[in-house]
Amino acid sequence: MERAQKSVSTGSGAGGSEGSGTALELLVHGVGGTTPQQMLNDPSTVRITGDDTAAVYRRVEDADAESRPQDYRDRPVQEAYVWCNLTSGDSARALWLLLLPFMVVNLAHWMRPDTRGHRRRTVRLYGLLVRLAGLTLTVLLVAAACEVALDLAAWQCAGTRACAEQHSWLGFLSPDVSHHGWWSRPGRRLALAAVVPTALTGLLWYLSRRTWSAYESVQPMSHRAEPDDSTGRTGLGSPGFWYGRRLVARLRAAHTAAGLLTVAAAVASTAARHDRGPGGPGTLDTLGWLLLAAIAATAAVVLWVVCSRGRSENRLDHERDKHLVRRLPLSALLLVLLAALYAGWERPGWDSTGRLLGGGTTFGGLALLQGALVIGLAVVAHLLHRTHPDARAAMRGLAGPAVATLGCALGGVMSGGVAQRVSDWLDGTGTSLVGPPVLLTWQASAIPVLLVVLIGFCGWLGRRAWLLRRTQLGEVQLDYPSEPTDAARTSKIATTRALATLTDRAPLLIAVVAGTTLLLGAGALAGAMTTDEAPARTAQHAYAFVHGAAQTAQALGSWLIGLGFILFVTWGRRAYKDASARRTIGILWDVGTFWPRAAHPFAPPCYAERAVPDLTWRMATWTRATGGRLVISGHSQGSVLAAAAAWQLKPSERRRVALLTYGSPIERLYGRWFPAHFGPAALTSLHRDIDCWRNLYRLTDPIGGPVRLPGGHEPEVDRKPLKDPLAYGRTPQHPLPAPILGHSDYQADPAFAEERERLLARLRPGVPAPRPKTETQEDAGRSST
Repeated sequence: MERAQKSVSTGSGAGGSEGSGTALELLVHGVGGTTPQQMLNDPSTVRITGDDTAAVYRRVEDADAESRPQDYRDRPVQEAYVWCNLTSGDSARALWLLLLPFMVVNLAHWMRPDTRGHRRRTVRLYGLLVRLAGLTLTVLLVAAACEVALDLAAWQCAGTRACAEQHSWLGFLSPDVSHHGWWSRPGRRLALAAVVPTALTGLLWYLSRRTWSAYESVQPMSHRAEPDDSTGRTGLGSPGFWYGRRLVARLRAAHTAAGLLTVAAAVASTAARHDRGPGGPGTLDTLGWLLLAAIAATAAVVLWVVCSRGRSENRLDHERDKHLVRRLPLSALLLVLLAALYAGWERPGWDSTGRLLGGGTTFGGLALLQGALVIGLAVVAHLLHRTHPDARAAMRGLAGPAVATLGCALGGVMSGGVAQRVSDWLDGTGTSLVGPPVLLTWQASAIPVLLVVLIGFCGWLGRRAWLLRRTQLGEVQLDYPSEPTDAARTSKIATTRALATLTDRAPLLIAVVAGTTLLLGAGALAGAMTTDEAPARTAQHAYAFVHGAAQTAQALGSWLIGLGFILFVTWGRRAYKDASARRTIGILWDVGTFWPRAAHPFAPPCYAERAVPDLTWRMATWTRATGGRLVISGHSQGSVLAAAAAWQLKPSERRRVALLTYGSPIERLYGRWFPAHFGPAALTSLHRDIDCWRNLYRLTDPIGGPVRLPGGHEPEVDRKPLKDPLAYGRTPQHPLPAPILGHSDYQADPAFAEERERLLARLRPGVPAPRPKTETQEDAGRSST
């Protein structure tokens, strides 16, 4: 078996493959993953190349197929590329749920409108605004950890006798319980509590570096960048697109430093505020100013690193950054230690009362800055969309700003939810602690209003689907004209088709949620800043209806955040122990982490930076060694990986490769949401580069759809929609009722093998491809079955 693997990897023994017409079908699975046995429909498979994370498999009998080309004259050799462990492997990946806001804002970077090479400065401004929004999320997360550890635990609870007695583990920090022990000084309490947000920042740094070594460090196959042209060639074909190692390293250093500086500022500013008061020590006051100035100067360096030019895609970037960038986290960590030493100095008469100074201002300032960044991003996206308007682009080019809004809102809800839950846990009676900043309560009170809007919109979507179902009843009967009518069967097929169209309403759903979130967030910020009181207390002198609504929203919002936090923790805990739950989480990452980490280094890693080079290397080395024909066959998300790998091939290698996609979201989802890379111009260039390309889809598929190339491009990519189910009633070929397949099992349709053979025939030099059947012939063939 080792000899067979060596033969396949090196191409030895395949000297006659060109004349014999040896062909290879490389299967790539979709979201959720599968096993090589299921993909190859054989219980006995062998790994040809790869490792436990991602690998290529064959049937045992096909392992040495290149040495026996005469046995494969009438059928291709099948291989299966299995990449599911990149997203749903070990149990530690369940912790990636905590990185969800970072993943969402990273998606916004790739959703910019298509400019076809124009407005380069505006494009760079778009990327800069998204990177700044990502930086605010890092600061927000660490600020929330500071709120929990420094404010609620060390400052408020440890400084209150009733709370400290209720939680004995805080007794040594309490002046009353510990009888003014050494750790009971406010500054020393803050210095000790700073370990929690510092450790959180270190954990994020570690996770980013660990995944960086496993994903971004995989070098793609080196090739020259192809010249850009007016047709809008996508950046997916650039040599450095799937090699973001240097950019992730720069952003990781900047975000790690930003998190540590947030901790240092929280500790140092509190002590400095006390030193500036009446009777404060002059020496410590001077030292405080110097420390805050050093923190501000380091923060300016962090901003400079984030604002520096982003990705280098035209070449493989092997350079290393200067010592200033690489040593930035160490400098920030040193400032944290100096802040802890400064705050821990003896200060007689310093007591902790009320909230930690600056808590509400910090969260309010972050919310205001995020709102400004999102609005600026919307303006830039609108300008880019006007350059080359795309009717199919989601939200008329505003998908990126809308998704960035949701990412910021998700980060705020998660941060506020943790702070409120910890406050409720520490303050069992509800009277001993002041609690978290008022802004977090206002934000929680906006959640019920958002849910009401969302429920109303979902009801409208359901009505639209019901009306569409009624029109589909007649369409189903036209697709099966010779079959006796079965009302239940027709209704089931029509309902499945109608529900599948809801995917196309996703842009409108995101627009409604993002717009409502932005308005509610602005209202919550205004209410918190102007009143400095919770909504219920603010409305206590208003009309009874208004007061009752405010009380209901505040109570329900707090309850919903608590429920959401509990579900979040239990889901993550279940995923840690349950492989099936980890698989569900893996599906989320299959869709959300296809793109490289260009805006946030702490987002879950990009699996495509491993998968795309794997596929490119396999296709290029096999075609070079054998001179044979290759069909890369991708289902669902696998079709997106297949297209990305095909873009990375050299033009001479693309002539030996055909692309077969089925159940593909390449236009329906990626083309609409990521128009700069999968828009009409990009897909047209892919069709020109990969002339042999066919796409299969069903009307019952909620994910896959047609490619919809603009204009009359020949040969046509999209095949007529496949019938689903294959048979309306019982037939000799289908004696039992045929299932409605929807998004699955495209290979069960005879059209799959037919299109594969047609592609292979077109790749064979000197042999004309079979003429495609007319629609009348296809319908006649199906009716005969």
